[in-house]
Amino acid sequence: MSQLQPLIQPQAEPLLDVQEMQFWLEKAVAWGQADSPDTQKDTCLYLSRLRAFLQLLLTHINKMSSTAETMRRLPFLGQFLGRICWNPYVTADAASSRLLFQSLWSLYSEHPSNAVERKANQWIRKVLCQLATEEDDTTTQALVKHMGVPPKEYHLKILRKMVALLLEKIGKGCSYLVNSNQRCSCGSVLAASEACVPLVTYPEAAPLIGALLQRPVTCVRAALSQDFLDAVSAAYSSQRLSLEEQAVVSLWCHSLPSLEGAALSLLESVLTNTGSTPHNFEQQLTQSMLPKACAQHCSVFLVVNDILRSLLKQAEGNKCVLSLIQTFTSCFLRELALLQPQKGVSLKAFFPNTPQNLLVPLLTQPSEMPQEAWKDHLNWLSGSLQRLTEEEEEEDEDGGTRGQCVVFEAWFLLVQCAHWVQVAVQLLVMAGPEDCGPLLWLLTFYHHPTNRGHHRTQQLVNAKEAWDCLRSLFLLLAPPLPPDRLQSLFELLSPRPQQPCLAPLLVLSLLVNFAVFSQKSLSEPTEILWTVVERSGLVGEAACVLSSVELRLNGGSCSSSDANRVQLRIKALQNILTHTHMEPC
Repeated sequence: MSQLQPLIQPQAEPLLDVQEMQFWLEKAVAWGQADSPDTQKDTCLYLSRLRAFLQLLLTHINKMSSTAETMRRLPFLGQFLGRICWNPYVTADAASSRLLFQSLWSLYSEHPSNAVERKANQWIRKVLCQLATEEDDTTTQALVKHMGVPPKEYHLKILRKMVALLLEKIGKGCSYLVNSNQRCSCGSVLAASEACVPLVTYPEAAPLIGALLQRPVTCVRAALSQDFLDAVSAAYSSQRLSLEEQAVVSLWCHSLPSLEGAALSLLESVLTNTGSTPHNFEQQLTQSMLPKACAQHCSVFLVVNDILRSLLKQAEGNKCVLSLIQTFTSCFLRELALLQPQKGVSLKAFFPNTPQNLLVPLLTQPSEMPQEAWKDHLNWLSGSLQRLTEEEEEEDEDGGTRGQCVVFEAWFLLVQCAHWVQVAVQLLVMAGPEDCGPLLWLLTFYHHPTNRGHHRTQQLVNAKEAWDCLRSLFLLLAPPLPPDRLQSLFELLSPRPQQPCLAPLLVLSLLVNFAVFSQKSLSEPTEILWTVVERSGLVGEAACVLSSVELRLNGGSCSSSDANRVQLRIKALQNILTHTHMEPC
């Protein structure tokens, strides 16, 4: 009797016939790698019987409670499977190779508890990876020599078989268990993800990667390997892996570093792209899939929103950052509207830190209410924000800090929903002195959110001065342009002795909106706008503000009777401004 006899020990269940097992062990040794005509012929002759035995062996393995028990009862199982796995005539047979792969993955321990199981896991991964990826081995040479199968074709065939098998395995969850003694098949998810690590750049593995990422997590055992997530993230970010849209979103849900990396990479790309406009921002953000992912998964939005919050703190007055945050939020809200009410997630879940009385009023789009209601809506927003800042200032006197956080969160949401600030600037064009107060306060708060370092009270005086100057130029005075009024505008855009400079974007927003919405003939507004921005060196910035106005109006924030006139004025003003090189918006 051969030394392989201990494969079946006396205490094992009589599921496997001892003589049958002995027969196949001796066959595996005799066949080797089937490199002679006789062994090749013998292998092919016994293939159908081998398949039946492998099926019986797989059933026996699945009856065991653990890999350690399996190896204790079948101590030479690894040797048998290893020899068969390296026989090209066995692995080339679809049914046989499928049973081999199933046996190997049934032996894989999702949570190895001892040295036997850890060693078995290492060996299984090595065997499968070599079968799928090695192109210079004796098995391949034998196939090329005796079967005429090109190495690349052979390995692709093996890889596809492995992918097909694993796709079937990971599709089965706890509900597929026949009885409580069987091991939960969810563990195959971890095993499959670990096997995918060296394969992430192979196109043939993409369906398996996508299925792993998108598989519902119904069991604590159905975890994905961190090495797998890191490898997929690195391959995708370096464009060596192509994934479907939902697989990418799932990757971000599984891997925080991957999500953060994608968000930061997008922000860097957008903010460093010279010549960007709000329209370009919208295109880049939409193509990135981040707004859609944020709408589908609140957890993703909270991460991205926190990155934007930190960015705003670091670059508070940066016009690119303000425009980017607004555009991202606009894209997100549009995607969220497509999902509601099916999604059923409250806005409070997406904005947990925001003062709740401001949430819905700010997130509401101007196009969602009659234009006659805009003024009252903005007056309410302005009054609510004023009360928050007054409470903050009172708390500051008492040494508190909570008020600062509340005001910052309110301002952050206002930056995200800057469409209402833009509407306020539009209404200021035709507003009278008795109506301009709340609108100017809202505009000033947007650009100067605190009194610490911002001197908001003085800025409100400066903003009123800029509005008075522009109102007289565009609505009251006849040509020619009075030099003293133009000089006042230049000074408001420049540092002033012992006085804080009013944010240039505030003055530019007023200037551009007066040029667009005033009732004067086009020639005079064009002359005023060009004279001021050309002398101030702010042509590019003015063009970006004009682009933002156009983008908002395309969303329906203009009466139909006035739409054609306004659009024609915008195009004419753009033609004037774009003669000069635009700076990034």
